[in-house]
Amino acid sequence: QWYQRRVRGTNHEGDQPAHLTLKDDSVPVNRNLAMFDGPEQRFCPAGVYEYVPEEEGDGMRLQINAQNCVHCKTCDIKCPSQNINWVVPEGGGGPGYNGM
Repeated sequence: QWYQRRVRGTNHEGDQPAHLTLKDDSVPVNRNLAMFDGPEQRFCPAGVYEYVPEEEGDGMRLQINAQNCVHCKTCDIKCPSQNINWVVPEGGGGPGYNGM
């Protein structure tokens, strides 16, 4: 995992507030997964969003792996329900683009 952070050029401190949240927790499964086969898990270049089985019972839930985020804002633009709230992370932990 340290290798992925190094390649990605991002670092998220554990005590920062979440920079990726959902406006409505029911939308990913009830709308996006049901109607569009969960596009979040495909449009994110960093694999931040994945549908995983519920811990209890049947069904799926959207898991947000915010530590993988490369701060490209694709999710904010591409979510068909406009349900993902992306805010700038605190602490200047954004991507470090070498050579720019």
